[in-house]
Amino acid sequence: MLQLIAQRAASMPAAQQRMAAAVLADPFRAATASIDDFARGAGVSIASANRFAVALGFRGYAQFKTELTRAFAATLAPVERLRSGLAQGPASCAEAMAMSLDEDMRNLEACRESLDPATCERAVDMILAARSVNTLGFGASAYLAGLLQHGLDAYCPNVTTLAQMPGPSHAARQIFKLGPEDLLIIVAMPRYSEDAVLLGRMARERGVKLLVLTDQQGSPVAPLADARITIHAAKQMSASSHAATLACIEALCAAVARRTPQAVDRAQELARYVLPWLHISKTRAGKPQSKEK
Repeated sequence: MLQLIAQRAASMPAAQQRMAAAVLADPFRAATASIDDFARGAGVSIASANRFAVALGFRGYAQFKTELTRAFAATLAPVERLRSGLAQGPASCAEAMAMSLDEDMRNLEACRESLDPATCERAVDMILAARSVNTLGFGASAYLAGLLQHGLDAYCPNVTTLAQMPGPSHAARQIFKLGPEDLLIIVAMPRYSEDAVLLGRMARERGVKLLVLTDQQGSPVAPLADARITIHAAKQMSASSHAATLACIEALCAAVARRTPQAVDRAQELARYVLPWLHISKTRAGKPQSKEK
């Protein structure tokens, strides 16, 4: 649609040209603002806004806006769910928290029921066979990818996260060093990041194995995956359920631990190395802090 507007703008009257320029400059606002607000911002009348839509082949501005909104459906979905949730009426803080926890419980049950044994085995095999394991995510998924790296650290000799790096270009530099013996795990939950898709494609070009943790087959990173774990993460008041995603990450790490040779020895040795930075209660250690006289 934006290409169509750009092509026809030059032949439109001046007022409609201003409308075209405003839409091209901020298509998201054009898709979300009312006709009154957007026409006023573009410096045109409501009638001119409607004529602009008709010139593009629509019945009016309402149909034009509906079509334009389709491009932002995934981006706007959490906003619409939030609007719907708030419209349901007032609730106490305890009720609101209980409703949110109920959603997470339903998500977890759906995740449990949808586990595919073959996919789970394949995912763990890929992790244990990889020369290096690299996790990647952007936005909220970056934190989840970091937690995945932390969970696998005790069982994988070479695991790192590309999520907390200075930027996508630096992650691309690291992916450039990877090859068919390496694994990239992408955590991609709504709203999806274009950077995750682009870097996933780059990894595929280099023959890197891809394990994807995402919420649906229609996710933009799903077609890139050698194996995909589907996480049910619907949430009314936010873009997705981080609780369900984190639970699945912990479940994956638990499965890796069970398949790791000498897992207990590795975990114990890691504990010994990090011991100097852990708080140890003297009382719990059998050394009371003070002695009664």
